[in-house]
Amino acid sequence: MRAAGRSVRARLRDRIAASDPGLLRLTAGLRTVGAIALTLAVLTLFGADVHLLVAGAMAAMVATFAIREKQLGAQAVTLALGLPVALVSVTLGAVLNARLYAGDVFFVVLIFCAVYGRRFGDRGTALGLIGFQVYFLSLFVGAKVSALPTLCGAIAVAFCASAVLRFAVVPATPTGVLLRLRLAFRARLAQLVSAQLDLLDAAPEEMDKALEAVREGTARLHETAMMIQAQLEEGTPDESAARLVQRRIADAEIAAERLGLLLLTSRSAERADTLTLHLPGAPAPSVGKPAVPDEATATLRRDLQALRALVLRAGSGDAGTGLAHVRNRLLGYRDEENLPPAPAAVQDVFRGIGEAARSVLGLRIALDGPQDESDDTPATARSREELDAEDAAIDGGEEPAEEKETGLRRPTTRAAVQVAVGSALAIVGGELLSTQRWYWAVLTCWIVFLNTASTGEILVKGYRRLLGTVFGVVAGIVLAGLVGQHTWTAFGLVLVLIFAMFYVAPLSYTLMSFFVTAMLGLLYTLLHTYSLDVLLLRVEETALGAACGVVAAALVLPVRTDRRTNELLGTVLERLADVTEAAVGQLSGGPADELLDKARDLDQALADLRAATQPLTHPVTPLRARRHTARYVVALLETCAYHARTLAATAELLPTHPSIAADPRLRGAAGRTVRNIETIAARVADEHAAARVETGPSIASLLGSDAGTPRYGRITDRVLRHLERLDEAVVGLARPLDVPVAEPRA
Repeated sequence: MRAAGRSVRARLRDRIAASDPGLLRLTAGLRTVGAIALTLAVLTLFGADVHLLVAGAMAAMVATFAIREKQLGAQAVTLALGLPVALVSVTLGAVLNARLYAGDVFFVVLIFCAVYGRRFGDRGTALGLIGFQVYFLSLFVGAKVSALPTLCGAIAVAFCASAVLRFAVVPATPTGVLLRLRLAFRARLAQLVSAQLDLLDAAPEEMDKALEAVREGTARLHETAMMIQAQLEEGTPDESAARLVQRRIADAEIAAERLGLLLLTSRSAERADTLTLHLPGAPAPSVGKPAVPDEATATLRRDLQALRALVLRAGSGDAGTGLAHVRNRLLGYRDEENLPPAPAAVQDVFRGIGEAARSVLGLRIALDGPQDESDDTPATARSREELDAEDAAIDGGEEPAEEKETGLRRPTTRAAVQVAVGSALAIVGGELLSTQRWYWAVLTCWIVFLNTASTGEILVKGYRRLLGTVFGVVAGIVLAGLVGQHTWTAFGLVLVLIFAMFYVAPLSYTLMSFFVTAMLGLLYTLLHTYSLDVLLLRVEETALGAACGVVAAALVLPVRTDRRTNELLGTVLERLADVTEAAVGQLSGGPADELLDKARDLDQALADLRAATQPLTHPVTPLRARRHTARYVVALLETCAYHARTLAATAELLPTHPSIAADPRLRGAAGRTVRNIETIAARVADEHAAARVETGPSIASLLGSDAGTPRYGRITDRVLRHLERLDEAVVGLARPLDVPVAEPRA
């Protein structure tokens, strides 16, 4: 019974870890709600009225979500500096509230300074956000000079409550966050293996659904890997240990993605295209019933289930003889003599399972330290020796500093000017709609500029905020009618809505706006200012603020979506060429390079491009052809990144792996691919560039490899396949990007 209970708890823990990597959303929601609840409790003990309770709750929310530093010491400094900033801001708000023009001018200046402060990092961003939001708070509660002492006291209580929750009740250290992210990576890796198992068993009519699940699982695993990369420097003081974890995470991600591709190939009559795993909505290749002998199918299903168990129990510290036996069997598939009788494509899947098991072993050693080796078979011992040799070869390196833009070209300066102009327009328009609640338009204008960098991104964010606001108004009307004048019931619902707001914020901006607006309906009820007209005015002010933001972004120092996506596309291509050239150079016998760092930079550049293309791929985009092109290009680039990442990981094995030898011929064979990437980058930067993408013989024929080379005895054959697919994907980029393709020479 106890074992069953532990199993249920473990499954629940894994499910939560996979749905919320690092528990970042849960932590943010609990910390914010806890800070607000503690603030309300303390203020109630002092007999504060409803206005002070609302002000304290809003201040506690701001003091909690504004701070983004990872280290607790830096968070404490920022919170301490934030209190005087908040007190000055609320004081100026109360003094200038009755002075129409002076207050408006100061508000615009404050907005400019708050946005400009982002250039000073997380602390500058937090202090600017606190200054703006607390000034908005003073307008919301109608702060007066006579009430300043009690209002400042409520804000001070809110900041103290935020500190208690942040540092004592719900602390989040970089080390702790990284540990939870590792658990999330394992849970998502297990989910991906489960999806691959479903792909193996899917009937022909279910293949598209099964493939979509694999595609989603692959993307979610990559997302978690990127989150771990972002936390490694702060969460792992030892640089060598950080690089080891980075390496093992990359190995596991590559092995899992490759296993999915091999499974898909085994189900189809021809080689599956890697693009299929990255292009949303791409149809599955035509398949029939699994053309595999029943015994091989059963063995494959058993081994995929065993691999999933190996992943889930990798960090449990309770391996046992049974799990060691499973591990040894899966690692044995790395040797040709241990492969079960099956068609070649299915044997490739068994090899992929063996490589995935090796990556899980390496991940466990990197995260949990040395393991019991008493039950090792020769195949397992060989895998350990390879991993130990790779670990010993890992060393740190310095990253080059990036060139910074200056003046109005600096993003923070440009955004500050745009927001200031947009806010000035919102103030004028908001005053025409309502002389009392004009600040809603300004708030919307401010928010649509947060974490956006192009006109298209601002337009999409404004649309999402307006949509969430409209539905939130309906919810606010219903909740206000239900709550009536029950103060503590209303505050309880406010806490629930705030938690929901923070929990869904990274997932859906529309849902977040919905919960915010519903919460405001309750706050208006508490302040006895609720009416249907007020909530409808909220929709009007939101629409006005979004429109002012779009106008300012389009007319003042505009960054067109095309321009931004082209800039980011150029960056992705540049980093793709760097990774490919460096990896092939090392595989050809050249000097060692920081390949994993280069691959990480490529992944980050691709993530930035994916975010920037959201306005082009949004469902409301009227240009369908353009939407399909953007999705196709991003999917092709993800395919290129996968092959480049694999080449980099293979090249890093070169100094230590006994079955990998440098081959000088690779450099010449891959030269065409690198030149094509550079040609496409030049065309993206200058549409008048005359260079053409080259096509011709396969990479293997350029290499002139011997037909008798064992397929998996040396890694050269695998490197060739990745190079060939990378070359095909790069040539495939030429058509959607309008890059001319030279005809192959006869």
